[in-house]
Amino acid sequence: MSGATESVSARIESRLRQFHLTVAAPEMALRLSQAELDEALPVVDEVLTLEAEARRERRIVRLRKAADLPPAKTMGTFNLGRLPAHLAERIRELARGEFLERAVNVLAFGLPGVGKSHAACALGHALVEQGHSVLFRPAYQLVQELLAAKREAKLPRLLRKLDGCELLIVDDIAYVKQSPEEAEVLFTLIAERYESRSLLISSNLVFSEWERIFKEPMATAAAIDRVVHHSVILEFDVPSYRSDEAAAKAKTTSKTPGRRRRG
Repeated sequence: MSGATESVSARIESRLRQFHLTVAAPEMALRLSQAELDEALPVVDEVLTLEAEARRERRIVRLRKAADLPPAKTMGTFNLGRLPAHLAERIRELARGEFLERAVNVLAFGLPGVGKSHAACALGHALVEQGHSVLFRPAYQLVQELLAAKREAKLPRLLRKLDGCELLIVDDIAYVKQSPEEAEVLFTLIAERYESRSLLISSNLVFSEWERIFKEPMATAAAIDRVVHHSVILEFDVPSYRSDEAAAKAKTTSKTPGRRRRG
C-alpha cells in the first residue's frame, strides 16, 4: 500500500470513528484494499467528507438556535477599531475558543453603552460557528429561571442542563433585583460552574461594588474568588457608543456650510 493510499485509509477510518461506526472504521479501507479496489478509496473519502460537513452545518444550526444570542450582535457588526489595541487583540484571541478547554471565565467591565454586551454576544456567535455550545441570558432572566426551578424543586436539573453549555453568558449582572433569594441562586450557579465550565459575565459594577449583588461580605468574597480564579478580565475603558455618535454628529453639523443670506 502506497503512502498516499495509507493517508486516505487513515482519513476514512478517522471519519467513521467520528460517526461512531466503530466496526466499520478499521474494516472499510482494509476490505477495499483486499478486494483490490484501492481506486475506490478517494471516492469513499470524498463522500465521508461531505457527510462530515453536512453534519457540522446541522450542528451549528442547532447550536445557533439554542444559544438565544441576539442575531445582530456579531463580530461583523462589532467595531473592534474603537477599542484599545490590547483589548481588541484579547477579544480576537478569545474568539478562537481555546479558553473553554480550561473552563476559564471572562469578565467584562465598563460603564453602560461601551460595548460589553455586544462584545459578549459577538464572542458567543464566533464560538457557535466553531461548534461550541453557548447560552446567552440577561442576568435578571437567568436568576428568575433559577428561582422558579428552586421553587419547583428542579434546581439541580436546571444546573445540569446549564452545565451542558460550554459557555454561559450572563449579561448585566448588576441588574438583578438583589434580594437574598436571588443572590443565593446566583452564587449556587457560580459555584457549580467553578473549574468545570466557563462563564462570561458583563457588569457595570467593579468588584468592590459586588456586595450590592451578594449582600454579605463573605458571600461576595466567595463569589469573586470563584469567578476570578481562572479568568480573563476585559476592561472597556472607552466612551459609550451614544457619546461617539453624538460627537460625530456634532462634528458633521459644524462642517456643514450655512445658507447664504440674499443681499
